[in-house]
Amino acid sequence: MLLDADQSQLILVDYQSRLMPAIHGSVEVLANAQRLARMARLMQVPVWATEQNPAKLGGTDVDLVAQCDRVVPKMAFSAASVLQPLLAPPAPALRGNARSLPRHLQKNQPAQQAPERSTLVMAGCEAHVCLLQTALDLLEGDWDVCVVTDACGSRTDRNRDAAFDRLAAAGCELLTAEMVGFEWLRDSQHPQFKAWQMLIK
Repeated sequence: MLLDADQSQLILVDYQSRLMPAIHGSVEVLANAQRLARMARLMQVPVWATEQNPAKLGGTDVDLVAQCDRVVPKMAFSAASVLQPLLAPPAPALRGNARSLPRHLQKNQPAQQAPERSTLVMAGCEAHVCLLQTALDLLEGDWDVCVVTDACGSRTDRNRDAAFDRLAAAGCELLTAEMVGFEWLRDSQHPQFKAWQMLIK
């Protein structure tokens, strides 16, 4: 199934100043994350970023921060618990006081809404730790999770590739940054097509 920009959210995991120099191929990984974030902004896709223990690993790359709706710090390797309130729409407010009204006057509560943007496009570092654990936890929460492989990194290729194997086996779609951009656009007549071409040249 092709990605739909109107159904997508972008999650950028731990592109931090003291971590990135240790990531294999970090220049390309970060460049692809920046392309994704800029494209998300052009397509009005929400962008969230996480920071693992920012006091020790530094802040998120400044170019990415400029594209983000919000950057959230965390200490756990999985960011699912801090992201979940941002990703899902708020639960409907309770109506009436259930204890004070007779049962026949209580209003039925609407069923919990499915998230309006249920496809999570993810990229980050390290792929085999924070990205992996966050993606697996979000899959368990019934989100559709896509991982952008050329915007992900680990200190070694072996760890990164092992993460991709496990993510694919768990049900994540594996994509590249260009695949995401072209699927969000769908058509060379899209108003943002030329801007995307400039980002990938």
